[in-house]
Amino acid sequence: MNKIRQLWSNLRSSFWFMPSLIVVFSIALAMALIEADSAGSNQWLAQWPRLFGAGVEGARGMMSTIAGSMMTVVGVTFSMILVVLALASSQYTSRILRNFMRSRVTQVVLGIFAGIFTYCLIVLRSIRGGDEGTFVPSLAVFFGFVLALGGVGTLMFFIHYIASSIQASNIIATVANETIHVIERLFPENLEQGPAENDDNLTPDLPPGWNWHSVPSRENGYIQIVDNDALLRVARDSKTIVRMERGIGEFVVRDTVLVSIALQDPPDQETIAALQTTFTVSRHRTVDQDAAFGIRQIVDVALKALSPGINDTTTAVMCVDYLTAILACLASRQIPSLYRCEEKELRVVAKGPSFESLLIESFDQIRGNAKGNFVIMSRMIDAILTLAGLMAAPQRRRALLDHVQWIAELAGRTLESTHDRARINVQLTRAREMLESKPALCAVEEKRCSQA
Repeated sequence: MNKIRQLWSNLRSSFWFMPSLIVVFSIALAMALIEADSAGSNQWLAQWPRLFGAGVEGARGMMSTIAGSMMTVVGVTFSMILVVLALASSQYTSRILRNFMRSRVTQVVLGIFAGIFTYCLIVLRSIRGGDEGTFVPSLAVFFGFVLALGGVGTLMFFIHYIASSIQASNIIATVANETIHVIERLFPENLEQGPAENDDNLTPDLPPGWNWHSVPSRENGYIQIVDNDALLRVARDSKTIVRMERGIGEFVVRDTVLVSIALQDPPDQETIAALQTTFTVSRHRTVDQDAAFGIRQIVDVALKALSPGINDTTTAVMCVDYLTAILACLASRQIPSLYRCEEKELRVVAKGPSFESLLIESFDQIRGNAKGNFVIMSRMIDAILTLAGLMAAPQRRRALLDHVQWIAELAGRTLESTHDRARINVQLTRAREMLESKPALCAVEEKRCSQA
């Protein structure tokens, strides 16, 4: 299953898969229309000579012109895409290039131009005249003319799409929306629906004589996907406990420990292979099961914007705003326990993210690069205030309070303006009061319980 997921992810991010499907469809369409013409539809089409009355030379000339033009447009389109990729990589971060490659719009546009070119070649080959007999597939030729007009409209739309796609707001919003969708899929339960967080204090006790045995990785790379069901199944079949030593998004080195399994004797090769196949390791990270990578992309854009060579505070502010939206989506959601049980028996000790780790991933490096930048510090405090109003979990509120303290330390050390320090202190005081007070959600629940 992991191999299928990885294959599908690679196909989705390729510039050849979708265009190839469109080219195959265009070949089938051309052959179907040619067969319709050869089946006797010319008598019916003869009633509209101005639309379907092209002769042999006229049909050949038009199909040749359209085919040549479409091939030129394909070259121009590829050039535009390469320029955009280079610009996005240098201006923002190279980690967003895969998002451009996964764009269905770009893939479909390339497929349309290549499909029109292929369609014209097929129709052009079927046109006959002179000694070999006269045959002009009028319906197919007319449809080629319609496709050419559609290609012109597609080119105009694509130019507009490219100009819009390289805007910082669109890039950041696209990554944020994808990350939010991943969070909604990975963590569907609300806090009150699942078990309490911090139930991960369980220490697995092994039977006498049992030890942890290491299972090595077969290759170098980042862990993209973990098949949790398969991992649980291996632990159940072996009647033991499996402990993940590397989590989603982490880099693993070949022949180093990937997971550990508790057994009396070392595991056999079949068990080792089964455990290794539950992990998909590749050369790059993806967002499919790795919400932290979506956050990482936005943080990288913010760091590039805050670099001395660019100094684009507005883009960094947008990054903080969208990071707030991501964390707000996570604020009320229950992150599953890392201890996976089956029939009250501990089977898997997983390794995954927490709200605190994602909060650190979002704000730590941006704060470290915001020395003396009043605007970024102020916006980060506003973000913490927004998050504080959405969550009542004490541990999460303490994590927010820690970030308030760190921002206060940075502001006191790096802000030179007395006016800016005074304004920041007002915000910091408000944030501390809000986080140290009892959240409104808890007060409502206590009142409801007392009335009951």
